[in-house]
Amino acid sequence: MRETRTDLILLLAATASLAIAGCGPRTSIQSGGPNVSSGTALIGGPFKLVDQDGKAVDQRILNHRWSAVFFGYTYCPDVCPATLQLLAQAKAQMGDAGKAVQVVFISVDPDRDTPAQLKSYLATPAFPQPTLGLTGSAAQIAAAAKAYRAYYQKQGSGPGYSVNHSALIYLMNPAGQFDRVMAESLTPKEIAAQIQDAMRVGPKVGA
Repeated sequence: MRETRTDLILLLAATASLAIAGCGPRTSIQSGGPNVSSGTALIGGPFKLVDQDGKAVDQRILNHRWSAVFFGYTYCPDVCPATLQLLAQAKAQMGDAGKAVQVVFISVDPDRDTPAQLKSYLATPAFPQPTLGLTGSAAQIAAAAKAYRAYYQKQGSGPGYSVNHSALIYLMNPAGQFDRVMAESLTPKEIAAQIQDAMRVGPKVGA
């Protein structure tokens, strides 16, 4: 399924209004919809981050595999772990095809989400194994979030602060390009169907 320019704008606007993670007081997305040029949504793009092993990575980690990209943080009490469990269940429902999908968790909490913290958190058995965890400096994370039109905002102060953030799942094709957005409110079966639909009509792995 390929969204038209109008369909994609409406989909993102409608989904984003409902998809703010419950990691603090609820709010609305401030950044609006994606920029669109010549009918193509400019979602995704260059970034420089660090993975959970401390290795510097960039957008090329999305090449040659289907990727489900999600922005969150390890201290999130509800939506983040629920979304990771949702993706694990969806991949399981896909059987062998699920092995072609990597889950990429990008932190929006650079102060607390060190590579070691991400590695420990993402080892949770109920989460997709493996999940690629990414973090970085405040500026690096801000740049990645901007590229994906992802909203986040720190709430409160002190060690117990929370971070409001959008809870959309971005499906990227093996060329590292945006395919579609999926809401965290979908069921594992629905997520699996969305990914399998994209695989049928999109670029092939290794292309």
